[in-house]
Amino acid sequence: MQNQSPSNAQDRAFVRLLGRLLGEVILEQQGSDAYTRVEDIRRQAVEEYRSGAGELAFGQIGELSQPDILLLIRAFSIFSQLANIAEDHNARREIKTLGSGAAQHMELHPGLTPRRVRAYLAEAVVVPVITAHPTEVRRKSILDRENELSGLLERRETASTQTAERDEIDVQIKRAIRILWQTRMLRDNRITVQDEIENNLSIFVRTFLTALPLVKRRMAHLFRLDQDVTPYLRLGSWVGGDRDGNPNVSPETLEYAVRRQAEAAIDHYLTEIHALGAELSLSESLIATSQALKDLAATGKQISVHQKDEPYRIALTTCYARMAATRKELLGTGPARTPRFEAAPYTRPEDLAADLDTIAISLSENGDADLAQGRLLNLRETVAAFGFHLATMDVRQNSDVHERAVAELLRTAGTASDYLAMDETARTALLLGELSYSRPLHSPHVEYSAETTRELAISNRASSLKKLFGENSISQYVISKAASPSDLLETALLMKEVGLFLPGSKPLARLCIVPLFETIEDLRQSADVMADYFSAPLVRDMIAAQGNVQEVMIGYSDSNKDGGYITSSWEIYSGIARLVSLGKERGIRMRFFHGRGGAVGRGGGSSFDAIRALPAGASAHGIRITEQGEVVASKYGDPVIGQSSLETIIAASLLAELSPQDDAADGHGGTLLAALSESAYQAYRGLVYDMPGFETYFRQATPLLEIADLKIGSRPASRTKSSKIEDLRAIPWVFSWSQSRVMLPGWFGFGTAASKVGIEQLKPIYGKSAFFRTVLANMEMVLAKSSLQIASRYSHLVEDRTLAHKVMAEIEGEWHRSRDALLAITDQRELLAQSPRLAESIRNRLPYVNALNHLQVDLLRRRREGDTSSEVHAGIHMSINGVAAGLRNSG
Repeated sequence: MQNQSPSNAQDRAFVRLLGRLLGEVILEQQGSDAYTRVEDIRRQAVEEYRSGAGELAFGQIGELSQPDILLLIRAFSIFSQLANIAEDHNARREIKTLGSGAAQHMELHPGLTPRRVRAYLAEAVVVPVITAHPTEVRRKSILDRENELSGLLERRETASTQTAERDEIDVQIKRAIRILWQTRMLRDNRITVQDEIENNLSIFVRTFLTALPLVKRRMAHLFRLDQDVTPYLRLGSWVGGDRDGNPNVSPETLEYAVRRQAEAAIDHYLTEIHALGAELSLSESLIATSQALKDLAATGKQISVHQKDEPYRIALTTCYARMAATRKELLGTGPARTPRFEAAPYTRPEDLAADLDTIAISLSENGDADLAQGRLLNLRETVAAFGFHLATMDVRQNSDVHERAVAELLRTAGTASDYLAMDETARTALLLGELSYSRPLHSPHVEYSAETTRELAISNRASSLKKLFGENSISQYVISKAASPSDLLETALLMKEVGLFLPGSKPLARLCIVPLFETIEDLRQSADVMADYFSAPLVRDMIAAQGNVQEVMIGYSDSNKDGGYITSSWEIYSGIARLVSLGKERGIRMRFFHGRGGAVGRGGGSSFDAIRALPAGASAHGIRITEQGEVVASKYGDPVIGQSSLETIIAASLLAELSPQDDAADGHGGTLLAALSESAYQAYRGLVYDMPGFETYFRQATPLLEIADLKIGSRPASRTKSSKIEDLRAIPWVFSWSQSRVMLPGWFGFGTAASKVGIEQLKPIYGKSAFFRTVLANMEMVLAKSSLQIASRYSHLVEDRTLAHKVMAEIEGEWHRSRDALLAITDQRELLAQSPRLAESIRNRLPYVNALNHLQVDLLRRRREGDTSSEVHAGIHMSINGVAAGLRNSG
C-alpha cells in the first residue's frame, strides 16, 4: 500500500519488535532446529498468503510430529496475541493524542447543546452489562501477562531515546514474553461461575472504577455540565445471576457475585477516603469552612493532636470510620487499615454521598473549588454510580422454566389443576387475579420439585440481597424466550412469592420485568405481545411505579441463528421501531437492552455505528448493551481503551436521540429491505434447516465438539440434551463457523436476496440508510476474514463426500454472490477498500491464522481417525485459542 499513515507504520514497528523478541525466546528455549522450523513455516505462510496460493505447502503437515505441530501452534498463537497487544497499544496512543473519535463526533453536532444534553442525561441511563458468555478462551494468567506487556510498551514509548533505557525495557519485554511462552495456554479444569465472577471483577476494578469518573468529566467539559454527578453512566452484570440453561448458577453464586462486587466498591471508597485525608491538609487558621463541614468534623473522635486544626482531615477520618463499620456490617469483616475510632455504619450509599457533598460544597464556597475537583469529585461520581454494589446484577431465566414452576404452585395450591393446558387468555386472567391479592401460593408443608424449589430459592436470595446491599444491587429480571404476556406475568407471580412483587391499589415490583425477544417470530410479535401486556390496569400501575419505564431486551444471537444475519438485522430494526411507536401511543417510556455479542453473527461490529443506526426514538430513554466474551477484555481490559469504549456508547446514544439522521429504512426503502430480508430468510433456512444432512455437515466440518469441550465457560453448549441446531446455543454456532473460516452466520443469504430484489434498487438505499450501511459494513468485515480455500479443507473432514460437495458448493456459490453484490452496492473493487486500516490489520494477521487453521484441520483429522492422545486434544484446543486471538471478534 502506497500511502501508509504514521500509525500504520508504528503498528508494524511494534509488531516487528514483539515478533523479534518472541523469535529470540523460541531460539533460546527450544533450540535452533525448532526456531528454524517455525521461521520456515512463518515465511511460507506469509509468501503463500500474498500470492493467493492458499495451500501453504501444508502437504508436509501430515509428516510433522505432534510435538512439532504443538510448537507451531504455540508460536503462531502467541504471535497473534502479541499483534493484538501492539494494535491495542497504538489505539491507546491515538486516544491519548487525538481523544476518542466519539468525542470528536459530539463536538461537530450543533444539536448537542448543554441544555439538551443535560435534560437527556437527567432521564436516561447508559449501562454496559458484562456477561460470562464463553468466547474468551484466554486464561487470566495469559491476560495478566498481556496487561504487563501493554504497560511495558507504554513505558518504552515514553522513555527517552537513549539506547540504555530502551534496551532495559526491551529486556523486561522479552522476560514477559518468555513467561508467556512457558505459561500453559489452556485451563486444566472447566471454569466455574465463581471464576467468571473473579475474572470480570478484575476488569471492574482495573477499568470501571477509574474510567467512569474520567468519562463523566470529559462529558462535563464538552457540554459545560459543571459538577453534575447525575449517575447516568452505570455498570451491570449477568455473571452469577444468569441461570438460563446453566445449572451451575444458584442462590450461592448470586450472593457470591453481589458480595465480591460490594467488597471491591467499598474497599475502593476506603482507599480513596484515606488518600483524600492525606491530601486535604488545610488548616482552619488559613481557611473558612461551612457550618455543615464543621458539624461533620465535630463527630470525629480520638483525633491526632497534629491534625486538630485540620477540619477536612477530621471529617474524612469520620467518613473512613463509618465506611469501615459499613464494611463490617455488610461483609462481616473490617478493612485491613483499621479506623481510629468506632463509628456508626452508613445505612445507605446516599448517606456517604451526602458527607462527600458536604466536603465538596464547603471547599467550593470558600475559595477552594479546584480542590473539590480531582480525587474528591471522582469519588463522588463512583459512589453515585456504584453505591455499595458496584455493578447492578440482573437475574435471568427461561420462560419454560417459569411456566413449569408456576403450574406446580397453582396445582398444589388448588388454584388450577392443569395450568399448562390453558390458552393464553385463560392464563392471563388467572395470573392477573393471583397478582391482585397478597396470599402466597407456596406452602412450607408441601414438597416441591427441585426445579420449583430452586426458582423460589434464587428469587428469595435476590430479595434478601436487595435489602442488605440496596435496591440497585439487583434490578432486572430478564425472561428468555418471552413470547406472550403470560411469560411476564408468571415472573411477577414468582416474585410475589418472595416479596419482590407487592400487590395492592398501587402494585409495586421491586425488580423490572424484562422480556427477551430472541427468535424471528418473537421479534415480529413483540409489539403485539407488549400491547396486550400493557392493556392490563395492574401492569400499567406497576410500570408507573417504576418511573413509567418498560425495558425490552432484543436478542441478536438467537435471531441470527434462527433466520440469518440479514433477516435478524431487519427484524430487530423493524421490531424496535414498532415498540417505540407502541410506547408513544401508550405513554410508556421504552428502553431497550441490546443482547449483542462479539461476532457479527451475534450482533457484533462497531457499537457506535450500530447505536446510531437504530430506529428513531430507540435511545430516547438510554440504553443497556451486553458486553460478552473476548470483547470484554478487548474493550475494557485496558483503562484508556475502556474509557474510549464508554465514551463511544454515550456519544452514540446522545447523537441518536439529539441529532437523529433520516433513514431510508423508515420510508420507501423499508419495503425493499423487507423483501430483501424475506428472500435472505428463505435462502438461509433452506440451507441450515431444510437441507438434508446439513446438521451432520456442520458437526463434522467444524470443531463444534472440541469447542464444547473447551473449559472456557461454566454453562453447557446447549440448553438441552438435543443435538438439533435449534437447541444449540448461538455462541458455539457462531464460534464454530468462525474457526472453520466460513463465517456463515454473518453473510449467508444476502447474495441471493440482493439479486432477487435488484442491485440497482439497493444502491440508493445504501446511500440514504445508516441502518443498511452498518449491516453491509459488518458483513464486509466478515467476508474479509473468511476463506473458501480453508473452509474447503474443513469440508474434507465430512465422511459423506457427496454431502460435503453439495453443501460446500452452496456455500461457495452464495459467498461469491454475496461478495459481488456487496462490492456492487458499495461501489468498491475489493473488500475493505474504504477501510484501509482495518484491511491492513486483517492482512497482517491472516497468514498466521491460516497456518493455525491448516494445523487445526490436520489435528481434527487425526482425532477423528482414532488418535485420542492428549497431545492431539491439547493441540486442537490451542489452535482454537490461536485462531480466536487472530480473528479477535470470533464468537
